[in-house]
Amino acid sequence: MISSCEQQTVDAAITSRRSIRAFLPTPIAREDIEAILEVASRAPSGTNTQPWKVYVLTGAIKQKLSAAIMAAHDDPAVAGQHTVEYNYYPVKWISPYIDRRRKVGWDLYTLLGLGRENKAGMHAQHGRNYQFFDAPVGFIFTMDRVLEIGSWLDYGMFLENIMIAARGRGLDTCPQAAFTSYHKIIASMLDLPANERVVCGMSLGYADPGKIENTLVTHREPVSGFATFLEEQK
Repeated sequence: MISSCEQQTVDAAITSRRSIRAFLPTPIAREDIEAILEVASRAPSGTNTQPWKVYVLTGAIKQKLSAAIMAAHDDPAVAGQHTVEYNYYPVKWISPYIDRRRKVGWDLYTLLGLGRENKAGMHAQHGRNYQFFDAPVGFIFTMDRVLEIGSWLDYGMFLENIMIAARGRGLDTCPQAAFTSYHKIIASMLDLPANERVVCGMSLGYADPGKIENTLVTHREPVSGFATFLEEQK
């Protein structure tokens, strides 16, 4: 049994997690990164398959990957040649999911002063993903192509563990599906084995408190909006 203080600490780490989109350049010690990954590896996985594979990028290699992806992102002819390898998002959007997607997008753009007509500004902001939002640490996550949907579920729990373990150390993160569009560039630059598929990326570091985009707090449905309690009637 854990104490109420321990419970509050865990709850605080979970509820304070946000997708941070501007980081300080403060370096993160390798031992801290390894500790976060070790904690995260306790995530459950079906028959203990542990489907996760992590590439930790810092310094020159992170900058080199960012530059290569940004070059493609900023060239419409080249960007059009890069497509996702799997559908993270629905092929057909319906309510309420499309409504939530639009709200968080426009809430962010409004904070940044980007109107609907400012396509260049929105393109530049999306490109910040590929710079890991200036975080000192970038992760690229991959998974063996032979694994199926259960392993994707397991992977999500592993990613969540990373984000919560980071919060417990006063660090912040941003999980990024945006990297999946450029999986070919990533595979080439990181020399990924042919059997590995890019799952997503993630930024890790200390949030820059002076950046307005970091004031964004997303709405969550109340428990009554998504949970149904079934009780046997006596």
